[in-house]
Amino acid sequence: MTAFSEAHAPGAPSATGGIPLAVPNIGPAERAAVLEAVESGFVSSVGPAVEAFEREFAEVVGSTYAVACASGTAALHVALRLLGVGAGDEVLCSDFTFIGSSNPIAYLGARATLVDSETRTWNMDPQLVADEFARRRRMGAPMPKAVELVHVLGQPADAASILEICADHDVPVIEDAAESLGATWSSGTLTGRSTGAVGRIGCFSFNGNKIATSGGGGMIVTDDEALARRAKHLTTQAKVPDVGYLHDDVGYNYRLTNLSAALGLAQVRRLDEFVASKRSTAAAYDAAFADLALTRPPRIEGFDSTYWLYSVLVPEGRDRDVFLQHLTAAGVGARALWRPLHAQPPLRDADRLGGQVADALFDRGVSLPCSSTITPAEIERVTDAVQSFFTVS
Repeated sequence: MTAFSEAHAPGAPSATGGIPLAVPNIGPAERAAVLEAVESGFVSSVGPAVEAFEREFAEVVGSTYAVACASGTAALHVALRLLGVGAGDEVLCSDFTFIGSSNPIAYLGARATLVDSETRTWNMDPQLVADEFARRRRMGAPMPKAVELVHVLGQPADAASILEICADHDVPVIEDAAESLGATWSSGTLTGRSTGAVGRIGCFSFNGNKIATSGGGGMIVTDDEALARRAKHLTTQAKVPDVGYLHDDVGYNYRLTNLSAALGLAQVRRLDEFVASKRSTAAAYDAAFADLALTRPPRIEGFDSTYWLYSVLVPEGRDRDVFLQHLTAAGVGARALWRPLHAQPPLRDADRLGGQVADALFDRGVSLPCSSTITPAEIERVTDAVQSFFTVS
């Protein structure tokens, strides 16, 4: 592995003296939990930590059931299959997202139609979905098998509008909440609800750079008991109780280990602490950048972001890469936002609804350091570096 790939791995520390983008916050509670799991002898994919992690996670996000699995991508793969997505089916998916959102659609032989973002939330534009569904109804064209709604960067999408549109056309919604654990709505029809817990199925990630980590892992949540049972079955190789090995379907080795679950459980028990830190850092950045010629991340009343990755947009006409080089020279671990899915080679022929907003977010977007362990001195270094770029260059 090269130094470049290691430096850009999820949750990787920065070079000596640098400020990392987003690293795990691992403390005594996590170490004790993992050690306890090791000493229990339950180190593989069964054990008390897995069951406790599922039970407590469901309580945290407000879902009835939770099923742990190997990754957020695995969670989406199973969720799509639970809704009957198969070869030749169509799934509407957010365009501005990490490619892990769309790969599971391809795993099933289905095809993604990519939906552009709205400028307000940077998430899927409900109006594009409404217009497309209305067009199809007028023409008698088939509706998609499902809509996969992503909550990017810790920012809740306008899920209430998407859910209403999809309910009117009998299309189920899967939420990709990989980046938005802890985000909620505090006004409107979803008041008091958590991202990931309002669609038919929600999927989360515990990758190394997420707000809470299990080292690697994911979670499927739902209020539907039958779907939860089916998810557990598929993620455990579709094995049925029998004297010998009996598997009644094509399943997956998507189980989460007890060791990973122990770490994830200890992390989720600290979720309020992590969210408070992220929001405090976002407030500090907002104040420092208020007079600069850049666009700060969405801050929408009633849409309570965790600011998983605090991201800004450079002004039109300014070079994002020059800004990144400036930050790197100052020891600030920043990175560009994702290339839209329509610009990724596997999806270049995908159907699209819109696309210009996603392009602009990529062309202008930069994420700044926002680990829950970031110190006031490090925040000051970041703000100084950003301010110097816009006041000198």
